[in-house]
Amino acid sequence: MVKRGRFITIEGTEGVGKSTNLVFVQRWIEAAGHKVTVTREPGGTPLAEQVRELLLAKRDESVDPTAELLLVFAARAQHLNRVIKPALARGEWVLCDRFTDATFAYQGSGRGLDTQLIANLEQQVQGDVRPDLTLVLDIEPEVGLARASARAELDRFEQESLAFFQRVRQGYRQRIKAAPERYALIDAGQTLDAVQGDIERVLASML
Repeated sequence: MVKRGRFITIEGTEGVGKSTNLVFVQRWIEAAGHKVTVTREPGGTPLAEQVRELLLAKRDESVDPTAELLLVFAARAQHLNRVIKPALARGEWVLCDRFTDATFAYQGSGRGLDTQLIANLEQQVQGDVRPDLTLVLDIEPEVGLARASARAELDRFEQESLAFFQRVRQGYRQRIKAAPERYALIDAGQTLDAVQGDIERVLASML
């Protein structure tokens, strides 16, 4: 019987360095002798990537928060059943740029949607699938937004107010407080070497 792989997610507000550190974690897992599937949310399959484009595109029409939430979970259902669960069943490790913690932080804390609604959708779509470890890269939102602005044109989410991202950051912290055994809070304001040193220590101790 194939041993189920591990499921690791990387979270954080804009400009925290998720992409750079995703590559670092991928290399660490591979060096430890595991095959790894690297993916992202929203996205991860052709259909889910199309939903991602819908979610991120700047538009004149305001997007209803509940519509946004349902799009996120529609993409997640496709991603989970076509990519994540099959990879875990093959014994591969899955490394995902954002997952449901982002939904609680962005649509829950950021948009003000009922977290019980999100929890109900989480259970309906995911069943018992949860990450084994979530690395939360944390930085002052104004610093992260400045980084994001410097690298590329901002998408619909990145154009939100500073107050929105402060709520999102608080949402992540509430998630950590509720289940500290699954999370590692990483200070993303440090040098890259220091950030990756902290990540490596977490991976070595928890996995």
